Amino acid sequence: VCSSDLLARQVVEVLGDGYNVSGEVLKGHDFYSRRWSITLNDCEVGWVGFGASSDSPRQQKQAQTIHANLYGTACTFARAGWREAMANKIDEWDAKITRCDLALDFFDGYAGGLDHAKATYIDGAFDVNGKRPDCNMVGDWINNKARSLYVGSREAGKQTNIYQKGDQLFGVEARSPWIRWELRYGSKLRVLPSQMLRDPDGFFAGAGDAHREALDRLSSDEGQPEVLPTQKKLAALTVEAEVFRNVTWLERVAAPSLAAAWRYLGDDGILALVTGRSLPRRLQRYAAQVPDAFCKVAQRFVSHGVCPSPVMA
Repeated sequence: VCSSDLLARQVVEVLGDGYNVSGEVLKGHDFYSRRWSITLNDCEVGWVGFGASSDSPRQQKQAQTIHANLYGTACTFARAGWREAMANKIDEWDAKITRCDLALDFFDGYAGGLDHAKATYIDGAFDVNGKRPDCNMVGDWINNKARSLYVGSREAGKQTNIYQKGDQLFGVEARSPWIRWELRYGSKLRVLPSQMLRDPDGFFAGAGDAHREALDRLSSDEGQPEVLPTQKKLAALTVEAEVFRNVTWLERVAAPSLAAAWRYLGDDGILALVTGRSLPRRLQRYAAQVPDAFCKVAQRFVSHGVCPSPVMA
């Protein structure tokens, strides 16, 4: 048995330095009436919900539970070993996992891409006990942009989304080769053991022939997957994508106004306008990683490719 505020604090302890619990109770999510917000650099990356949002029997039953929900950002930037520590906590709390997402990231793409994934579906590699799950193709399949292939369904508690992650994060203009296989398990028709957090590769491969082949491809293309290097690369690319979109917006939308201000106000005028400004909201959670990301993104926009020293406002 664990109180909601204690659960929130213990989740933060598992995630590591930089994570905090909100100082006050906030309005709830997902039919919980209230929540403790879990934050990273003052931006919500998860929450712990409690209390019923109505008097219905179903909501009153839910009110007897406490629910912890972590967003992808929380998992991406958590300390090394957090998954095993979280699995141990789940066992200690005798808790139930209601959803667990397992992902493979092909940062540099792979031969055949989504067309290969589609072909493996047609060939039956996603079949389970002789039955072919439903599929849904989303995005621009003619021009190879922002494509997703969904296999299975949320209702059945097992769905795989194979999609162009680079297009989602960087935008289609960047032509990023990054492809993600994301396997989403729900507890509606199955029990999700804590061991999924300790052995994500095994549970991913166990989902079927297509998943096993995808994991084998990742191993052969990049060597045996290692948790820490992969997590670091995912974190770096996530921040770089946010910075890239921010600079792209600056170039396409604000650049004429910025040029005019610089021309008629001069350096001092520009500095007066920007000094003391905080990071854009979407970048605040990545404050520590933003300088390196801007350095990498600058090389895409500035021909000389030199990254200036950051100006501390």
